[in-house]
Amino acid sequence: MSYEWFERIGRPRFVVAPMVDASELAWRLLCRRHEATLCYTPMLHSAIFIKDPKYRKENFTTCTEDRPLIVQFCGNNPETMATAAKLVEKDCDAIDVNLGCPQSIAKRGRYGAFLQDDWDLLKDIVSTMSKAVSIPITCKVRIFESVEKSVEYALMLQAAGCKLLTVHGRTRDQKGPLTGVANWDYIKAVRSSVSIPMFANGNIQCLEDVYRCLEYTKVDGVMSAEGNLTNPAIFEGINPVTWDIALEYLELVQKYPCPTSFIRGHLFKIFHKIFSFNTNNDERELLATGQNLNDFIKVCEALKDKYLGYHLGEQQFDDNENITRQGFNLILPPWICQPYVRMSPEAHTEKMQNLCKVQNSTPDIKRSHDDLDGNSISRKKMKKLKRIMRWPNKPDNDKQPSRTGDICVNHSCPNPLGGKCLFRFCKKCCRDKCFEEDLDCEGHRILVHTRRQMAKKFAKENGLEDSIKNIDKY
Repeated sequence: MSYEWFERIGRPRFVVAPMVDASELAWRLLCRRHEATLCYTPMLHSAIFIKDPKYRKENFTTCTEDRPLIVQFCGNNPETMATAAKLVEKDCDAIDVNLGCPQSIAKRGRYGAFLQDDWDLLKDIVSTMSKAVSIPITCKVRIFESVEKSVEYALMLQAAGCKLLTVHGRTRDQKGPLTGVANWDYIKAVRSSVSIPMFANGNIQCLEDVYRCLEYTKVDGVMSAEGNLTNPAIFEGINPVTWDIALEYLELVQKYPCPTSFIRGHLFKIFHKIFSFNTNNDERELLATGQNLNDFIKVCEALKDKYLGYHLGEQQFDDNENITRQGFNLILPPWICQPYVRMSPEAHTEKMQNLCKVQNSTPDIKRSHDDLDGNSISRKKMKKLKRIMRWPNKPDNDKQPSRTGDICVNHSCPNPLGGKCLFRFCKKCCRDKCFEEDLDCEGHRILVHTRRQMAKKFAKENGLEDSIKNIDKY
C-alpha cells in the first residue's frame, strides 16, 4: 500500500533537491532534460504562501512538462500548513514538509531542522496535512547524533502519515564550513526500519556516487543539491561544457522567467572553477553586475570564445602560474562542469586557528560585538547601535508606521498604500505621478522636481541652455 502512489509516478531514482532560490521551474526543466526523474520546488513559507498572492505567483510556477513534482513547505502551524497544501495539491504529486533546513533563519522562524525536537507538533503537522489533501505528505529530515534516535524519529513520522522520507545524512550542526561528510550508515539504518519509500541525500558529486549510495543504503532514490548545482547533468553521468549547459539554461529562462539573482547564482556555480582563474576577472565582474539575459549570455559567449580552442584541442591549455598559485589539482579542465569540493571541518578549524595566531585573536566561530563601553552585545543590538550612530539626531519615536491595510488611492492599483506618501499612493504610482507632474514625495524619497531643478541650474551655469528644454520634456 505504501508504494502504490510511488509506483504511479514511476519509482523515481534521480531526484533534484528543494533549493531556495535555485530549484525554480527553468532549472527543474533543465535537469529533467538530463535524466532527473523527480524534482522538488524551492522551500515555500506556508504562512506567506496562503496570505500573499504575489508571493504565490512569483515562487510557485509549473507546467505540464514539470512532473512528477513535489512542493515543499516550511512552517510550524498545522492548520496553516494544511491550507497551503490545499492550494497546490492539483498541481503536484506530493507535498513535502521541510524538517531539514539548518540555517539561522529557520531557527528564528522555528521551522526546518529546529522542529526536530518537538515530536508532538510534528505528528500534528503531518497528520493534519494528510487529512486535508488527497495526495501524499512527505518529509525531508536530518539525522540525530545517535542512530537509535534517528530511526525512532523516522518511525514516528511514518506513523503520523508520512508517505516518503528523505534522510540527509548530516546533523543540524553540520553546515557551512563545518558541513563535513554525510553518514550513509545512519541512512542505511533508517532504510532498514521504515516501510515507506525513502530517498538518501548527501555526498553526491557524480553518477557513480548515486549508484554507490543506492547499493549501500538500499534506498529507493538519491537526491542531489550541491552536486546538481555545479553539474545539472549529474544524473546523465556526463560532465558538460560549462558554456553549453549555461546557454541551455538561459534558453529555458527566456521561456520561464525567474529573478536575475537566481540566474546569477546558477551561473556562478556552473562556472565556479573557471572563475577561480584571475584571467577571467572581467567575465566574473560582468556576471556579478549583469542585470538582464543579454549580460548573462555575453558572459557565456566570452568564456566560450576564450576556451573553445583549448576544448577542441586546437590550442594547448597551460596556465601553470594560476594552478600553482591557487593550489589547484584539476582532473578535468576548468571549462568542464565539475563538483565543488568543500574544505574539511578539520582543515577549516586549523585555518582559523592559524589566522587567529597571526591576528592575535581568539578562534570564535561567530564574530563578537562590543558597545561603545567595550561590553559584549548581541549582533542585533550592534546593528541598532550602528543605526543610531549614523543618525544621532533622529528621535526615538520616529519609527516606520506599520501597515494599515489601506490600498493605493489609484483605483486601478491593488498595491498597498505607502505609509508616508504625500499623495496616498503606492511607490510605483507615486513615482509615475511625480514624473508626470514634476513633484517630489519625501515619504517615498522620490525627488523628481528637485533633481530637475539641479539639472537646469547646472545647464544654465555651463551655457547649455538648449538642454533645459530637454530637461522639461523628461
